[in-house]
Amino acid sequence: MSRRFSVSIILTLAAAIAWLAPSRSFPLLAEHPRTGNSPIAAQPLAANQTENPFPGRFPAPSFDGGTEWLNTSGPISLQDLRGKIVILDFWTYCCINCMHILPDLKYLEQKYPNELVVIGVHSAKFDNEKESENIREAIMRYEIAHPVVNDSEMTIARKYQFSSWPTLVLIDPEGNFVGRQPGEGNRELFDEVIGKMVAYHRAKGTLDEKPVKFNLEREKVEPTPLRFPGKVLADEAGGRLFITDSNHNRIVISSFTGQLLDIIGTGAIGAKDGGYAEASFDHPQGVALVKNDLYVADTENHLIRKIDLKKKQVATLAGTGVQSHVRPTFGGGGTMRKTALNSPWSIVELKDHLYVAMAGPHQLWRHHLGSDSIVPFVGSGREDIIDGPLRESALAQPSDIVTDGQVLYHVDSEGSAVRRDDVGPRAHVSTVVGPHDIPQGQSLFAFGDIDGVGDAVRLQHPIGLAIHNGSLYVADTYNDKIKKVDPVARTAVTWLGTGERGKGLEPVELFEPSGIAIAGNTMYIADTNNHRILATDLTTKKTREFVVNGLTPPTPPKTTEEEPYAGKTDDLPSSTVSGAGPLTVQVNFELPFEHELNQLAPLSYKVTVNGSQSVIDPEVIGKRKRAEADKTSATFTIPLTGKAGTTEVTLTVNYQYCKHGTGGVCRFATQQWKLPLTVASQGTDRITLTAKP
Repeated sequence: MSRRFSVSIILTLAAAIAWLAPSRSFPLLAEHPRTGNSPIAAQPLAANQTENPFPGRFPAPSFDGGTEWLNTSGPISLQDLRGKIVILDFWTYCCINCMHILPDLKYLEQKYPNELVVIGVHSAKFDNEKESENIREAIMRYEIAHPVVNDSEMTIARKYQFSSWPTLVLIDPEGNFVGRQPGEGNRELFDEVIGKMVAYHRAKGTLDEKPVKFNLEREKVEPTPLRFPGKVLADEAGGRLFITDSNHNRIVISSFTGQLLDIIGTGAIGAKDGGYAEASFDHPQGVALVKNDLYVADTENHLIRKIDLKKKQVATLAGTGVQSHVRPTFGGGGTMRKTALNSPWSIVELKDHLYVAMAGPHQLWRHHLGSDSIVPFVGSGREDIIDGPLRESALAQPSDIVTDGQVLYHVDSEGSAVRRDDVGPRAHVSTVVGPHDIPQGQSLFAFGDIDGVGDAVRLQHPIGLAIHNGSLYVADTYNDKIKKVDPVARTAVTWLGTGERGKGLEPVELFEPSGIAIAGNTMYIADTNNHRILATDLTTKKTREFVVNGLTPPTPPKTTEEEPYAGKTDDLPSSTVSGAGPLTVQVNFELPFEHELNQLAPLSYKVTVNGSQSVIDPEVIGKRKRAEADKTSATFTIPLTGKAGTTEVTLTVNYQYCKHGTGGVCRFATQQWKLPLTVASQGTDRITLTAKP
């Protein structure tokens, strides 16, 4: 299911890597000998094992050539990662397959937290994806917790003979290339190989298991009431607006005047059924209203959910909760709760049937309301833009779907096209605007920002769609515009948006809008990367921000308790300190050559008392506090009560250090001291300590 380059790009890559010697081909990881179904991690090597499980490898190419490093404090080199197992994830943020491997990478990062480092190499397909600010938003939207380099010119991709999205590359702790694997669904393969590498390099002494820390983009932003809202649905008869607050994992219901009516979901990721206050979702997208039931494309749960708006209950309608990795064929599908789905993105009702834009397999699926079956209905499963009979046509990541009551219309985001789906007797798919039926899959690479007629129209990864009075309105997402399309004349014109990323309202600026809904004379826009909903008058185009009064971010989950310190504690000689004021503590850090304290991360300390607590101010005891720090030292104060007495204080300091203070790879370290104290009328008011990682 991986997405291949166009022929021209493949030829460019081939020319660029011609310098590689024939012996330096980049083998597939799956070509390595396997050991059956049992993970190698469960079969550790003997302590004296010296046989390299992957011998004869050559040094991996450098990471030089990236435009900018994100989700970290600075550039990262292979040398910085020496001692770590490294996965390079070659991806582009539009790609559904690239989204699908993120849970696999997260699983591996959690299983091997101190042995493995993942580096995302963002090698863009669309022009919009080459901009670092757009990649930064995608990193936060996908909740990525590892560094990403913007490889906008594909310099790094060419070095690694990259040819499809996604591709994972594995590098050993000594900086050698081990193998690569394109496509998704390879979690078990990587788990097996990494387990074997950990065992070998741990025995050899070449594995660095010190924890590392990266300065993540999400740590730099403030909470907002909405977080990457994906879709909107306007219920004109009921006077309600449904907002999928996607990254808050909930559905928000508001009146058209901005009154908060209800919130469905706790905000935590999950798939729990039940009442509004206990149900959970995982990055929901499109919704459809049928009488008193709201159907939800619960995208990252790979489920369809049904919400009874009268009883205020959430139930699972379809899906197993596990992503399907099988390309469905006609005659496939099955019973509702036993059929695995693959990234349902949008949903609409037509003549007692639900139609689901299934982005993963590039198809539209159908469910007859009241039945117990869900089946593929439109699209062969091949990723392309090909018109023809329903079963022979090809779609490319359908991302929104609407109806005029007779036929369906959907947007194929990866094909940058608007399609018409006649699901009646004609049973035919045709392209309204945008490229189609170009040989060798070139329709997937025919994008831009061109208004016009029919095949000459160019969009850029449209994700949202609405229909009103016979016209289609398209969220031309990567062009930061709303386009108006006449489905009969096959014309497309820019209707709203300057095309420049921004938050302005006069003129209107958008930032990757993904959803549109219309009620009366008002268009509601999910301005996704601006974390807001806009309301636009259809006649005057006057636009305002639609605010849901009283809406706040979900309560963040409780942080896990701090793990007990497992390192060495330095026992210090007793000190007599003055009770007249606070005790100043200065910590000097003896760091490796060219390393400094990370200036972007807070240095923290905690004071605990093992004896009498009467001499230390209780406000500081047991609480983690921040300390002021420069490149090689930190200073903080311990407030005293002024009472005389003796006690034993334990000081614990957590810190990060990086090359030159802002290097991309920062090591995390903890130092602890035990300090017997006597507080008297006379004594020192300052103690100096030394920390060495």
